[in-house]
Amino acid sequence: MPKIPDLRWKVRVATEEDIPTILDLCYQLSVYEKIEFKGTEELYRKYGFSGERIFDCLLAENTGEVGPPYLGVALYYFTFSTFESRPTLWLEDLFVPEEYRGNGVGTSLLKELCRVAVERECGRFEWTVLDWNEPSRQFYFSLGAVAMDEWTTFRMKPEAFKKLAES
Repeated sequence: MPKIPDLRWKVRVATEEDIPTILDLCYQLSVYEKIEFKGTEELYRKYGFSGERIFDCLLAENTGEVGPPYLGVALYYFTFSTFESRPTLWLEDLFVPEEYRGNGVGTSLLKELCRVAVERECGRFEWTVLDWNEPSRQFYFSLGAVAMDEWTTFRMKPEAFKKLAES
């Protein structure tokens, strides 16, 4: 991607008022990844900005005069590693619109996430990447990330976990 002169931003913690922006950026990610998007303001408010909060969010806010008001988003939460005996920062999603990639926005979001992981004394910082998303894979490799090829992600959809729960 070509560098955009005078593109400036700051990474900040998202607030409840940012929900429409978060939804928009996450919807754009779903289009890129060809995944159905079911997000609503109510669900993002409940799980990101209420007493039932389970995720945190960072935004790359445009501080310059070029581009949209927001240039990227990162949604994350914490799990626990039984083996490290420390928290794991789990990056659920990071998205920068294609026309702004290559300018350092994604790197800035990841740097802030790394600061959070250090502050929280995490033993790991992990995420998944779609196999076909070679540009993202190469970007993460360039920052020192490694692929965990020996691990397979499993998923149960509601119909499967409800059936098992009721058995």
